[in-house]
Amino acid sequence: MAGWSEGTVVAAAGRHVLAIQDTSEINFKTREGRDRGLGAIGKGVGRGILLHPMIAVDAESKECLGLVGGHLWTRTAKPTGPKKNNARIPLSEKESRHWIETAQSAKETLREAARITMIADREADIYQLWASVPAPNVDVLGRLFRVRQLVGGGTTHTIAQTWPLCDTRKIIVREREDRDEREAILELRFGEITLLRPTTTSEPGLPEQITLTLIELSEVGVPAGAEPIIWRLLTSHRPETAASAWQIVDWYRGRWTIEQFFRILKKQGLQIEDSQIETADRLLKLVAIATQAAVLTLQLVQARDGQSSVPAALLFNKAELETLDGLGRTKYAPRTALQKNPHPNMSLAWAAWLIARLGGWDGYPSSRPPGPVTFKTGIDQLKAFATGWALRDVCMP
Repeated sequence: MAGWSEGTVVAAAGRHVLAIQDTSEINFKTREGRDRGLGAIGKGVGRGILLHPMIAVDAESKECLGLVGGHLWTRTAKPTGPKKNNARIPLSEKESRHWIETAQSAKETLREAARITMIADREADIYQLWASVPAPNVDVLGRLFRVRQLVGGGTTHTIAQTWPLCDTRKIIVREREDRDEREAILELRFGEITLLRPTTTSEPGLPEQITLTLIELSEVGVPAGAEPIIWRLLTSHRPETAASAWQIVDWYRGRWTIEQFFRILKKQGLQIEDSQIETADRLLKLVAIATQAAVLTLQLVQARDGQSSVPAALLFNKAELETLDGLGRTKYAPRTALQKNPHPNMSLAWAAWLIARLGGWDGYPSSRPPGPVTFKTGIDQLKAFATGWALRDVCMP
């Protein structure tokens, strides 16, 4: 895990970086008498590993720049005896500490970035995070989960409706299992609020109040039977116009990138949960390796259209680059104009084109673009070829 961010540090320099974090459960198959040393996940019926990564995304292009850091753990057995009041447990003893620890570590990892916006979903709605993470050139942006009391009265869930309407926008709500696709009209309101410190927050040194910006998006004209859309975003950014508030909303929408990463890791690409490795310590190492591989796969998928600004040298070593170069001049040398690698030599898009060919893609622009499975297969092939290439000068007596 210590090497996760090596290339990211360079790629993030001078950019506005969205530092996006989330937690996901890696569910490994177990049965009674064979728990593989894994702790409970979900509602306690499964066994697995908790993965809490942070990825860096360019705020303007939404290009994934790589991993920033994170944590991996498997739970131990729950203590017996009377159940503790969770609100009174110190943050240092809660899993929610990972949201704050990861963000604080990212400040050093991304120190060369021009600006950092830390982004997380509702699980990171923690007073300690809002109070301790913001710094010069470091902002936080997240979705509210708790109803919070405000200085002067009111709550985070009621105050916005007393503000004037700033703007409206139409969006397409995508279809999913519990809803049909539809067009929705969203109303935008935003303003400055001051949170009161919760009475249950026991950490010393935290301020009694914090001033932040609340952005509320609420759907109007909701169809019968549909659940209305309402987003309440809290941020240390200070928008002054409707356009700048919509920009912050767009940055938050960049959080979808980490969901794509989890999909590659677990479902479409690496299928990490199918591993037959027997022990928790080895599964932890496997997940750490697979996390880096899944981010690499995501970066290749994004680079396939030629829009990537990251050089291939940040993601691949010398032997791998030499192997790709050799393959491009021999096995995948263009037989027709349509099968020519169209991207600049040694760019990530150039590498993505060659790795897709290794994964079985035919190289024709009219063909379906290569996806995560194709790139994963291509990476496996590249690793094997590069190992052989690196051994070319080894003397075997």
